[in-house]
Amino acid sequence: MRRVDCDPCGMAGLSFCGNNVTKNAYSVDTGMLNNGCFVDALNLVPHVFLLFITFPILFIGWGSQSSKVQIHHNTWLHFPGHNLRWILTFTLLFVHVCEIAEGIVSNKQMDTNHLHLFMPAFMGFIAATTSVVYYHNIETSNFPKLLLALFIYWVLAFITKSIKLWKFAEYGVGVLHLRFCITALLVVLYGLLMAVEINVIRVRRYVFFANPQKVKPPEDLQDLGVRFLQPFVNLLSKATYWWMNPLIIGAHKRPIELKKIGKLPIAMRALTNYLKLKDAYEDQRVSGGGKKAPSIWRSMYRAFGRPILLSSTFRYLADLLGFAGPLCIYGIVEHLNKKPVPYFEVYFMSSNELLQNTSVLAVLLFLALVLQRTFLQASYYVTIETGINLRGALLAMIYNKILRLSTSNMSMGEMTLGQINNLVAIETNQLMWFLFLCPNLWAMPVQIVMGVILLYYLLGTSALIGASVIVLLAPVQYLIATKLADTQKSTLDQSTERLKKTTEILKGIKLLKLYAWENIFCDSVEDTRGKELTSLRTFALYTSMSSETHTHLRSLHLHVYLIPLYPVQVNGGFFTWGSNLSTLSDINICIPTGQLTMIVGQVGCGKSSLLLAMLGEMQTLSGKVYWNSNTLNVTCSCFETDGSFEETRSKNRYSVGYATQKSWLLNATVEDNITFGSPFNKQRYKTVIDACSLQPDVDLLPFGDQTEIGERGINLSGGQRQRICVARALYQNTNIVFLDDPFSALDIHLSDHLMQEGILKFLQDDKRTVVLVTHKLQYLIHADWIIAMKDGSVLREGTLKDIQTHDVELYEHWKTLMNRQDQELEKIDNCQTALERKTLRRAFYSREAKNQVDDDEEEEEEEEEEDDNMSTTTSRRSKIPWRLLKHSVMVAIDYWLVSLIPTMCLCGVLCVFIILCGAGIALCLITSLTVEFLGLSAATNLHHNLLNKIIHAPIRFFDVTPLGQILNRFSADTNIIDQHIPPTLESLTRSTLLCLSAIGVIAFVTPSFLIALIPLAVSFYFIQKYFRVASKDLQDLDDSTQLPLLCHFSETAEGLTTIRAFRHESRFKQKMLELTDTNNTAYLFLSAANRWLEVRTDYLGAVIVLTAAVASIWSSGKSLPSSMVGLGLTYALTVTNYLNWVVRNLADLEVQMAAVKKVNSFLSTESENYEGSMGKLNTLPHQMLLPNTLESLAYINPGQKVGICGRTGSGKSSLSLAFFNMVDVFEGRIIIDGIDICKLPLQTLRSRLSIILQDPVLFSGSIRFNLDPERTCTDDRLWEALEIAQLKNMVKALSGGLDAVVTEGGENFSVGQRQLFCLARAFVRKSSILIMDEATASIDMATENVLQKVVMTAFADRTVVTIAHRVHTILEADLVIVMKRGNILEMDKPETLLENEDGMFASFVRADM
Repeated sequence: MRRVDCDPCGMAGLSFCGNNVTKNAYSVDTGMLNNGCFVDALNLVPHVFLLFITFPILFIGWGSQSSKVQIHHNTWLHFPGHNLRWILTFTLLFVHVCEIAEGIVSNKQMDTNHLHLFMPAFMGFIAATTSVVYYHNIETSNFPKLLLALFIYWVLAFITKSIKLWKFAEYGVGVLHLRFCITALLVVLYGLLMAVEINVIRVRRYVFFANPQKVKPPEDLQDLGVRFLQPFVNLLSKATYWWMNPLIIGAHKRPIELKKIGKLPIAMRALTNYLKLKDAYEDQRVSGGGKKAPSIWRSMYRAFGRPILLSSTFRYLADLLGFAGPLCIYGIVEHLNKKPVPYFEVYFMSSNELLQNTSVLAVLLFLALVLQRTFLQASYYVTIETGINLRGALLAMIYNKILRLSTSNMSMGEMTLGQINNLVAIETNQLMWFLFLCPNLWAMPVQIVMGVILLYYLLGTSALIGASVIVLLAPVQYLIATKLADTQKSTLDQSTERLKKTTEILKGIKLLKLYAWENIFCDSVEDTRGKELTSLRTFALYTSMSSETHTHLRSLHLHVYLIPLYPVQVNGGFFTWGSNLSTLSDINICIPTGQLTMIVGQVGCGKSSLLLAMLGEMQTLSGKVYWNSNTLNVTCSCFETDGSFEETRSKNRYSVGYATQKSWLLNATVEDNITFGSPFNKQRYKTVIDACSLQPDVDLLPFGDQTEIGERGINLSGGQRQRICVARALYQNTNIVFLDDPFSALDIHLSDHLMQEGILKFLQDDKRTVVLVTHKLQYLIHADWIIAMKDGSVLREGTLKDIQTHDVELYEHWKTLMNRQDQELEKIDNCQTALERKTLRRAFYSREAKNQVDDDEEEEEEEEEEDDNMSTTTSRRSKIPWRLLKHSVMVAIDYWLVSLIPTMCLCGVLCVFIILCGAGIALCLITSLTVEFLGLSAATNLHHNLLNKIIHAPIRFFDVTPLGQILNRFSADTNIIDQHIPPTLESLTRSTLLCLSAIGVIAFVTPSFLIALIPLAVSFYFIQKYFRVASKDLQDLDDSTQLPLLCHFSETAEGLTTIRAFRHESRFKQKMLELTDTNNTAYLFLSAANRWLEVRTDYLGAVIVLTAAVASIWSSGKSLPSSMVGLGLTYALTVTNYLNWVVRNLADLEVQMAAVKKVNSFLSTESENYEGSMGKLNTLPHQMLLPNTLESLAYINPGQKVGICGRTGSGKSSLSLAFFNMVDVFEGRIIIDGIDICKLPLQTLRSRLSIILQDPVLFSGSIRFNLDPERTCTDDRLWEALEIAQLKNMVKALSGGLDAVVTEGGENFSVGQRQLFCLARAFVRKSSILIMDEATASIDMATENVLQKVVMTAFADRTVVTIAHRVHTILEADLVIVMKRGNILEMDKPETLLENEDGMFASFVRADM
């Protein structure tokens, strides 16, 4: 071959093989494969082939609307080896980068440019990038035949690289040379990728096979409702969350709605994960043989251990890569201004030589940071996803347990609503976060060990001194961690106790206001709040002293009993509410099929307990419960939480229509409450509505029976709630119906109509078995079977005729109580009065009007509230000078270390260093404590003002504001203000100042960095701009979907007996699973959005490090000290860690300040006029919302016994509230003892009156506290009141007597006993005026008669106003007032009114006889 000499001054810069004047680089005299340049050129062939083949296909695909390329995600398929291919391709790209770097560095050692040293590597990098883009498009279009091009490329690349490796070995180039190692790695990678391609051909059979395999997309992606695509996208999109881009960018144009985030993939749904956790739990039970209780922790590990191990692997890789940063910086500083010397004609370098090149180290530093942050974010995502899956499984498991809770667990206070809410809202979240922090437990020791090894390598024995300090501080850290755990547990306990007290106050707010006890209960809450704040301050102190964050969890305990449910016949039954003492003894009853059975007896004799015992809600000590022909022996040893037993149970009892004594309603429409999941039958529905006299009520609702009646039936009267519950029991197509005292909240007319049309006609015509508990003995004539109870035992059983024959004394006793006349009940017109329309409209339209006003004023208020919030933030930022001073000291320490140490003596160095470090530590502690204490101070004031505003608000505020909304201010919002805002604010300022100080130091070291900072700042601005909007929307979705879930748990816990009686457990479980999945979807998207932000800010931080490194290297020739370069790069590394926290904290603070905004909105609530000044009442802002209720004139003389009667909704209760100045007086006056009550201070007025409400209210504590919370009465006076209320013997029998425990809501007493306690409470007060608002509605006739006589005796010289359902109770009154439509229709002595036979009072008496 002819030798060609090239002009070294001409084409030398463009020579592919170089231009050596002494030797022809293109010579092939010894063979083509022996020419290194030719072999490198041969390696270009596969890359050019791939680009030539794939580019037209990609451009044709992208340029058209072909369904094969541009297609919806529902056909995203992963070919076999998908993840392995992506990992190998990324590794290939990294090796190509190393090959390019080695080629460029080697080329610099040559006399002329040798492009063949790095150009094939550069083309290989482009080809590898093209291959992965091409593969992604082929995969998403599900067209595998086009993968044949990739197969050919891997084969060609493998062959050409193998030839190059062979020639290297032939010429003695070995593992000591970097180029040989890189080539060997490339051969291995191309071989593996070729094997992956062969495997795709083998599995999919798209070529070389007659019948290609057809594959369907995953089941999740066949459902277009699944929008969470993280499990289905390719590895690059998974790592960078690229698939989130449309959602996050789109949020800036349109808010993210629930339908936009769709449903969860099947593997992440609560049911799937519950079954995994349950299987793991059951496996332990089986393997342990029932001797050892299964461990929930071991079950969690078995069900979710693999992803935790995967996350830990990612974390280890990230931590190891984290040490690459300091090593690269050390290398850059060490080898700055040093140049290696070539020693080959075609330069071959070792690995050490490459790592001594500062430019290469800068690139490696960048790649190591990118890879480290990618692994770290992958670890975070896997743990959070696993935590969410665990939370869904735990919620399902807890709900399953709640559905099997025995009624005794709830009534005896072993499990309260507060504890259930705590489990659902707090402890499951803490377990979720525990999983998130799990990798830290084993990652931190590795970090410490590796850090000490690295320091020892760099510093020698000095590092061991630092390690010994760490060891010595370990006990101190452990002590602080222990104290933190104790303090956090104490805080949680105090917070739970405060919330429990607040809940009781809000539930009994009407009673508290009527008795003027607001301040007593308010002080109790404030006392608990003080203890909570003390714990929070202690926690802040220990947190400030600790250098690590420790999260401690409370144990999750659910001790539940699976109670069997089999009714109809009981033999020898002994039942209890959780103690060894039987509540019901020797029960032997038989409920006749298809007949009406009535259960009667005095208060507390066990009537309701008998129903619940038949339903299986009581624990059975002994006896047999029969269901048809199926018999179960039920003893206390049978209670197991076994799933198989539950299945047996469900097969042995059918659905029972059940109406509880205490009405329970869903937060749903009237129709949904009545149908209760059953198919809608228009004719049946209308019949039931008419039988329960509900049609007039329904007609008055804003949207008819589609109106949501609200939380716990808010704004419905007791009678309306009761009738809806009875309608539910009637509507269900069940063979058996249990009705527990359905007439207690109804007047005589509604009771008669319900008895005649609902029970006797509707149920009896269907031949349904009806069990009715009642105090209305006049209905006994309709009973087919009667069960009379006394003191927990069956006194007599049989028909009325049997009892008349065999127990004359009992029959005569009943006859005396009934005092019936022979005539039949006359039919009463049940049409609702105009006042009922006013009441219902006030209840519903007032809330709508209030919401409308809120919506209209929202925009205006938002600006003002933002100003308030900013002022709050500004006031808290009084700590910023401390923060600036602290960061200045820290930067000063670093600057001093690198610039002044070389000029100082050792003694001076130590003195200055100790002073600066001490100042830095002190300022850190002061700063942290300042922000925490300022935050807690603001939280204290907010809670104090909120509590006082709410507790002193007028009663109408509670009529139009749901209880859950108020409780949310005291629970979730207060928790955010207490524990989230202060650390978020502190973290935001710390992160911001760290970033600014880092950028300032870098700019000081290398001013040229500021040029590159401009595009980086623009990128950062747009990233945070899009993220903050999306994050706010997703956090709002998370909050809004969590509330229905919590409400569903509360509703279920309150209505357990009803749900189980109807056998609707599966329906409620399904709803819970749907609500859990919806909430988890929102939280999962929020977590993915956080990862989206962190990946981008991490990559941005890596670019900042790269830019700073490059600027430092370029500036090294300008006499820049290497120590200053190291300082700048070290600060650049901190930017990577803290840049994303600036945006995260900013977004979090934006959302968290919404809690302050919500609390502030309640602080504008008007308070009652406690001072007693009349004022201009007609100018109240709510005047139009609450129209006049009462329009009449009446005089009541001192000492008179006054009876008030009227139909439901006639204004009787409103009149009683008017005495206490709890309703607005627009016209006229109420004068007591010559004083206008509007001029009296409310505290004075209400403390002189007593009232007994229709709905009994008891507070958790002792009997003494419930009777006398002011602690002003002697024990003798309390016992006297209990004796008057017929409770003395019962209380004496309790352990503790007056100090006996009353559980939440008084659930450990029957409804009748609770009412008697309320009577005793009024007797204790001995006021001049006593108002009894249907106070004996839940009490049997015998007890009621005794009480009436006692009241007349005990209050002989006092005024007693009795509002009565049963007219016969006021026949002996001095004055009777009959009300209708808010007016006094009749008023005179009862004898005079009875003389008018056409009068309303006379008709009431006839109906009640």
